[in-house]
Amino acid sequence: MYSLSTWPVMFLFLLGIHEVKSGRCTKLCVCDSIHLTVACVNKNLTEVPPTIDEITVKLDLRGNNIQELPTGAFMHTPYLTHLSLQRSNIRKVREGAFRSLGRLVLLNLAHNNIEILYQESFDGLSSLKQLLLDHNRVEEIQPGAFSQLGFLNLLSITHNQLVYIPNMAFQGLQNIKWLRLSHNALNYIDIEAFAGLFTLTRLSIDNNELQFFPTETMTRLTEVTRLDLSYNPMTYLGEEAVSMAKLTHLFLDHNSLQDFSNMAVFPSSRLTHLDLSHNQLRIMQPLAPGSPSLARLNLAGNPIYCSCYLRPLREWAIRECVRLGGTCSGPPHISDESLEAMQPSELRCQSQEAMLKAEFEEWRRHPPSPTIPPADKVKCPDNCVCEADNHHSSCENQGHTKVPRGFPPDTRLLDLRGNHLHYIPANSFPGVPAVVSLHLQRCKIHEVEGGAFSGMKGLVYLYLSENDLTSLSPDTFKGLPQLTYLHLEKNRFTQFPKGAFKVLPSLLALHLENNAITKLEAGILMGAEKLRSLYLTSNAITSIASKAFDPARDLDTLHLGTNKLKEVPSDALSKTTSLAELHLSHNPIRWVGAQAFLPIATSLKHLHLNNMGLEKMSKDSLAGLGPGLQSLYLEGNQLEDVPDFSPLSKLEAINLAENPLLCDCPLLPLRKWIEKVNLKVRATCSYPPELRGHRVKDVHVFKSCPGERPPSAHSPKTSKGSTPTKSKPALIGAPKILKVGKVKPNLHKNAKAHSGQKPTTMKRKSA
Repeated sequence: MYSLSTWPVMFLFLLGIHEVKSGRCTKLCVCDSIHLTVACVNKNLTEVPPTIDEITVKLDLRGNNIQELPTGAFMHTPYLTHLSLQRSNIRKVREGAFRSLGRLVLLNLAHNNIEILYQESFDGLSSLKQLLLDHNRVEEIQPGAFSQLGFLNLLSITHNQLVYIPNMAFQGLQNIKWLRLSHNALNYIDIEAFAGLFTLTRLSIDNNELQFFPTETMTRLTEVTRLDLSYNPMTYLGEEAVSMAKLTHLFLDHNSLQDFSNMAVFPSSRLTHLDLSHNQLRIMQPLAPGSPSLARLNLAGNPIYCSCYLRPLREWAIRECVRLGGTCSGPPHISDESLEAMQPSELRCQSQEAMLKAEFEEWRRHPPSPTIPPADKVKCPDNCVCEADNHHSSCENQGHTKVPRGFPPDTRLLDLRGNHLHYIPANSFPGVPAVVSLHLQRCKIHEVEGGAFSGMKGLVYLYLSENDLTSLSPDTFKGLPQLTYLHLEKNRFTQFPKGAFKVLPSLLALHLENNAITKLEAGILMGAEKLRSLYLTSNAITSIASKAFDPARDLDTLHLGTNKLKEVPSDALSKTTSLAELHLSHNPIRWVGAQAFLPIATSLKHLHLNNMGLEKMSKDSLAGLGPGLQSLYLEGNQLEDVPDFSPLSKLEAINLAENPLLCDCPLLPLRKWIEKVNLKVRATCSYPPELRGHRVKDVHVFKSCPGERPPSAHSPKTSKGSTPTKSKPALIGAPKILKVGKVKPNLHKNAKAHSGQKPTTMKRKSA
């Protein structure tokens, strides 16, 4: 019998590795030939030692100075199962650095200086189960970075510098159980960011900068049971904000919640534990009937006022056997009383006289000390409120004509909306380098001087909406290396502010809705190479240059609705090969030609073509669009016929409502397609008159169309009276009549203009 200590050697021998030579131990390392481990800890190594024994199973390289892991860095140690590289000053992991480590199950890269996770950084780690990247400087995850990690159970990227999670960022993690993204600076998560994580059960996004609950993103996580969103600056949770089928534990403590809808968690039927502690809730309503059956609701640390307005919550908790955590903050005579101990009869609304008397008695028992300021008292400009606990400072609607000075240096959210600033000079925000979100909406601003935001190195959100801006100088945003989301909607731009974004290397989303921009010229996005979302809805755009969007190769979302475009800007989309969402609604586009969306066919997921007055679509207008397209909106147009939808096999939503569909044989492919898909298509007939209002899927006269079923051997001959005329199309029930389809004369002209050819006509074949 062999001892347990020798099993690794015997295991390798049985695998046929009988020619492996045991190398000598590297001078600066400690080697254990029995357990096949090598430790080279705190030796100031600048590279992975090339003489490590080939049969090593566990390698510890903590505390070195490796800086870069080159391609094939571990080619000579293919049998590693555990690799520790913490605190090794690693800045870059080259593509294929771990390519030979097909047996590795644990990789620890914590406490390094890694900034980007490249597409092939972790290639070859086909057996990896745990990947730890905590305490690095990761600010970008390239699509496909984890595509080879099919067996990974735990991915931890805490204490990094992530601001944004793009779509499909974690593609390939087919067995992931727990994803940890805590302690970053996340303020936006794309809708498809967690797509494909069908096994994820636990998600941690606490200690970030999320201002809103990412409802659409989270809804896609069908298996998650525990969601931690603690320590985020969310202020409100609206109706049905949390819609997660298997969620049981939701942590929203230490946010800034001031209101929580009683329907907020209504769709999450399995929720049992809800933590809302340490927010700013004064009143909490009972959850709506039909909501989840909670076992515990934690309200500790909220300024809950135990008056008659809280009685419904207490009665609900008793009736539903829900344990309430927390205490009363008032009225004075029941301050600090446990919510769990309060009886509904004790929750009363006193008269104003009684309340004032109770407050006076409380003041007499505990008079405030004039010499000891409150613990959270902080320095703050006049007519402003500065909150130390959540680092928010606000001077909203105070009539300021200049930007106030003297905010706490750790301010993270600065709200100046609704003032009368008019002009923002250079260096207007000294001493607030930690501000993440700056609100300057409705301040009547007509000019921003270059360098106005100098020193705000941590700024991620900038809101300049609803002002009077007509132009921006190239230096307007100088000194904002982290600016990610820029809001310029509802100003007075007549031209795209070209050149203003060259100094914004991190810009991901640009909002320019509701302005008066008339055209998009080439080069407007120079410097905004990382831009993912561009919103130009409700302008007056009539033309788009073919190279307008070229610099933004990663553009994911493009909103061009409610403009004056007369055709699909196919040429302008030729380089936007990552575009997933395109809005062209409410443009006067009457005709969509062949291959109109071919440049973005492989990436497009959501296409909005509704309410355009669209009269005709080429049969090849959707060419190239296949399983990738998830939604198609065509409602509110003038379509009598539609192109072939059969390649769109993965559609989740389609709308054809309010189109004058001609329910005749040319529409038969649509009817057949509707029968095959499990979708609510919303398609109704307008012609012929006797079928008006009937759903296409319910119309059975298509059975008489040629090719739908074999003709009868004794079919009656066609009479002259049944011959179709131009003024009145034949009914589809008429036998042996080939219906070409109803086409308006002006559409023939339109088709000719777009195709460069004359419309073809149907000729009778000779017998």
